[in-house]
Amino acid sequence: MKNIVKVTKNGQITIPKKLREKFGIKKGDKLIVEATEKGILFRKSRRFKDIAGIDAEYGAPEEINKLREEH
Repeated sequence: MKNIVKVTKNGQITIPKKLREKFGIKKGDKLIVEATEKGILFRKSRRFKDIAGIDAEYGAPEEINKLREEH
């Protein structure tokens, strides 16, 4: 699925509704923006307080430290 979005003079874009719903992006959420070989990657940022103490998904301390650095 391809979407075309317009960049405003302030560098803002609107993420299409179907993609916001698919990825659970809501007003006030933060996104991580990365440059990749294929272009720009946007991914939803996880809030550290939401995963603190959870080992099942993020068992390795390195992963938790990486998330901490992103915030």
